[in-house]
Amino acid sequence: MGDEKRVILVTGGSGLVGKAIKTAVEEEQNNGSLHSSQETWIFCGSKDADLRNKEQTEALFEKHKPTHVIHLAAMVGGLFHNMRHNLEFFRNNMAINENVLYASHKNNVKKVVSCLSTCIFPDKTTYPIDETMVHNGPPHNSNFGYSYAKRMIDILNKGYHELHGRMFTSVIPCNVFGPYDNYSLETSHVIPAIIRRMDDAMQKGDPTFTVMGTGKPLRQFIYSLDLARLFIWVLRNYESVEPIVLSVDEKDEVSIGQVAELIKKAHGYQGQIVYDTTKPDGQFKKTASNNKLRSLNKEFQFTPLETAIQESVTWYKNNKQNARI
Repeated sequence: MGDEKRVILVTGGSGLVGKAIKTAVEEEQNNGSLHSSQETWIFCGSKDADLRNKEQTEALFEKHKPTHVIHLAAMVGGLFHNMRHNLEFFRNNMAINENVLYASHKNNVKKVVSCLSTCIFPDKTTYPIDETMVHNGPPHNSNFGYSYAKRMIDILNKGYHELHGRMFTSVIPCNVFGPYDNYSLETSHVIPAIIRRMDDAMQKGDPTFTVMGTGKPLRQFIYSLDLARLFIWVLRNYESVEPIVLSVDEKDEVSIGQVAELIKKAHGYQGQIVYDTTKPDGQFKKTASNNKLRSLNKEFQFTPLETAIQESVTWYKNNKQNARI
């Protein structure tokens, strides 16, 4: 990116990743980085526009006139929420993505970086998964609505590039967690769900804590502040419409059981963790390769998982009155 002034609109700016990007940008501004004088960042949430609505989306773009967009807004939820609402996930996310990319094209936005997810990959596949395998087969049946809608961003990106020369691209993060996460018992993902439920168990003095499923499924988890810094790097440096996986290294994959133990340590919980094996596990693994990222950004250092979980637990304890629960 050159020396021109940039107006960067972040959709979904009040969510987990949006808040982390805001934190990372503010760190740069406080350090007086070169980019700070060239970039104006605007973080928008659902209160600013309903992106499922074409007119509201276009009004948002008309108001802020962005030159660049980081598109995070989506209807999201954990395994059980997805299983019950596949049609809703598909329709809402299709509408959001269509409206945001069309408004970006109409307003001559120079670059859009959209957020996908490793859950969009085929259920039946070889590991590790990489950027070339997104469309190789059906996703896991538990979240097909969300997964297919997210895959379609890649199709839209390629269409806008082929027809109009647009630099619309996407990133595929592994499982994200951190401050400002969603701690709702209905819709949260695994780390915030365990953080919240274990805190509740400690308040009640429960001698045991139940993890849903066997605890054996394997996942890669990325701290939201690490993902934020990589998002900013992609916006400034990555010039391809092909997706790029933003994930910790394969060696950093851990089981849900290991995660529960790290959260227990961070909380200082004295009870015993037990597993409800009558509950479904979802996909056993989703191991992603970050070789493409490592080839382009060799120096990046990920926050150790134990440190990131400790910071997330501390944040929740200090902010649970205002957290999304």
